[in-house]
Amino acid sequence: MLLYLKLAWRNIWRNKRRTLISISSVTFAVLLAVSTQSLNRGSHDHMIDNMARFHTGFIQVQDSMYDDEPSLDHAMPFDDALAGRIRGSDNRIDFLIPRIETYALVASEDITRGGILMGIDPEREHRLNGVQDHLVEGRFFDQGDETLVIGERFAGRLNVSIGDTLVLLGQGRFGMTAAGKYAISGLIRHPISDIDNQIAYISLHDAQWLFSAEGHVTSLLVTPTQVRHYDQVAESIRRELGHDSEFAVLTWPEMMPELLQAIEFDNAGGHVVTGILYIVIAFGLFGTILTMTLERMREFGVLLSVGMQRVQLAGVVFLETFFISLLGVLAGFVLSFLLLIYFYLNPVELSGDAAGAMLAYGFEPILPVSLAPDLFYSQMIIIFLIAIVISLYPALKIIRLNILEAART
Repeated sequence: MLLYLKLAWRNIWRNKRRTLISISSVTFAVLLAVSTQSLNRGSHDHMIDNMARFHTGFIQVQDSMYDDEPSLDHAMPFDDALAGRIRGSDNRIDFLIPRIETYALVASEDITRGGILMGIDPEREHRLNGVQDHLVEGRFFDQGDETLVIGERFAGRLNVSIGDTLVLLGQGRFGMTAAGKYAISGLIRHPISDIDNQIAYISLHDAQWLFSAEGHVTSLLVTPTQVRHYDQVAESIRRELGHDSEFAVLTWPEMMPELLQAIEFDNAGGHVVTGILYIVIAFGLFGTILTMTLERMREFGVLLSVGMQRVQLAGVVFLETFFISLLGVLAGFVLSFLLLIYFYLNPVELSGDAAGAMLAYGFEPILPVSLAPDLFYSQMIIIFLIAIVISLYPALKIIRLNILEAART
């Protein structure tokens, strides 16, 4: 076997140009497949990350009735004891973010609009999504300073600016009227345009006072140290709190089923495109192997005529293709990794209509890429298997080869 390996390795370098062309075709196939999948996965991950960090979180703990009837009547009690129980349920929990989220009428001097009112701890919220980095004017509030920050578009709808006072009118717990006046301390450009059009942030302390919900929150966001562990962390919290308790533990797919369905639908289309890509790659590789085989027919005929067994020759040729495929796949991995890590650190920024379309859906106008390990090894394995299957052609050709005809080629 060692002799066959040496013979195959020497054979592929007898004609360096032909070998480099074959390796290049496999390398390009890997690069194309990995890049396509990386862009697709990257856009989905970016979408999920934006929605989870700025909207639902990756894991939410809430009252068991809140999901069916999201009102302050179903706010849950929250204190240090509950926080300690949740943190202690799994060592993969990074931090907790309490929120009060509800709807209210927001009125300026002449205009009244409905809006999303979110009571937050500004420091914890910033740790989750960098919300303060999106401030375009003014400052963020401190806990209990009775000011608010609103979306830049929402401010335009209300025709207000920094220093103006807004009146908030809503419904507190148990049907109580909630009304308060708050000065605008800052304007934020929210990355999700629909939310930017109606969002107002106040401190958690102010929201609890305004809605008569002292010691209560509508949701507690749990952020794992590694996002991919969200399912396991959620199950640990459920075990700690009890599956039949007054609390419900939800993960982002449970809270955003529409987004998940949209991604699955997009993935289905991506699989079709990827399948077509594999067919194109397979024909390209087959053309390379076919050319290489036809060029060597006389060589094969001579080797068989001097006594080399067909099975031995077919095995050597198969090993040659194996080496070419392996070198091409490894080169494709290195090249695609270097290319994608560059675009991961320096994403392509879109402009014009493409950027406008991205902003309309609430996402940054960039082309994000993913560096998930499975993208690399899965595509490498698929392309390698395609190449190996195609390499059976020269082996079958040798088995059925007519020595006299081959020798005269």
